[in-house]
Amino acid sequence: MNHSLQWDIFCKVIDNFGDIGVCWRLAANLATRGQRVRLWVDDASALAWMAPEGCEGVRVLPWNAPLDLSDACLEQQPPDVLIESFGCEIAPEFIAACAYQTSVKGLKPVWINLEYLSAEPYVERCHALPSPVRDGPAAGWSKWFFYPGFTEATGGLLREPGLLEPQARFDRPAWLATQGIAWTGEKLVSLFCYEPDALPGLLRQFAQHGLDGEPVRLLVAAGRAASAVKTAFNDEIRLLRNTHGHKLLSISYLPLLTQMEFDHMLWVCDLNFVRGEDSVVRALWAGRPFVWHIYPQGDAAHLDKLEAFLDMLQAPPSLRSFHRVWNRKSAGPGPLRTPPPNLPAWQACALAARSRLMAQDDLCSRLLGFVAKNR
Repeated sequence: MNHSLQWDIFCKVIDNFGDIGVCWRLAANLATRGQRVRLWVDDASALAWMAPEGCEGVRVLPWNAPLDLSDACLEQQPPDVLIESFGCEIAPEFIAACAYQTSVKGLKPVWINLEYLSAEPYVERCHALPSPVRDGPAAGWSKWFFYPGFTEATGGLLREPGLLEPQARFDRPAWLATQGIAWTGEKLVSLFCYEPDALPGLLRQFAQHGLDGEPVRLLVAAGRAASAVKTAFNDEIRLLRNTHGHKLLSISYLPLLTQMEFDHMLWVCDLNFVRGEDSVVRALWAGRPFVWHIYPQGDAAHLDKLEAFLDMLQAPPSLRSFHRVWNRKSAGPGPLRTPPPNLPAWQACALAARSRLMAQDDLCSRLLGFVAKNR
């Protein structure tokens, strides 16, 4: 596609900032490829720390009810592409305005329903299927399901062009110094999680044995991960004493990080604990050993999703076992015991998976091709 299109992306912030994180990366990625983007979001407050410098070519607009279209300039810049992210429904007044512009100018926008990421088989079956719109001002149009995924038959993964070049020349000690971390050669482990029942056991393991027999410096992300670690220490007095006695575990609590700095954290660590959709993709691109805390669902459907992901990853037995414990609820009193990490096997797995996925087109490239085909 050799010309700029107008993209309107709609995002509802549910919790944990994963939705706005994905939508911002998507919007910025499109803009760096010469596209024009309006990002409509009901709560943009996280962007103040996630992307404080913004991005040229991206306008962030409030998604209120009713939607205020006065600043959108729809008459001068009607949308060429509509994206409703993660099952949200675009404001009806916006659809009505789009339908009017279509009646005047005669070109319907490509309407895309951007779905959640999964490695499960249904993703290939459902990707790129149309869904007819049967009523309302857009009756007769079609929505298209667009599923991110890990195979050529899906929508791919978000990835910036040339991502590996800055990563290859990244200065690990310099970055740690900018975060105020006095690194003395410990194994670096990042922690970005919800509240896993296995966390106290993992902290105890690090405190007693380190990682591969070496001391651990734990870099804890702000928010739920930091609260979970502090709660674990408050509940585990012996762990606190043991940590001070053996000095095998030291902890650095990080501030809220921009998306770029979050990526940098993943690049510098020997082992990354990540959660949700955006961060697991960034962990894949980091090429470091990682453990995914998948978003827990009440009906345990997330465990099937986890197994499909581990199959895609071609995870070795030790990595599968660790994931299953990390994502399990404790059946009784006391913390779950995590098996010891196997960094060499996990590193080989991460690099092999990254190599396979890097050989595929990224999500934005596939979106641009899809839109060009369906306009």
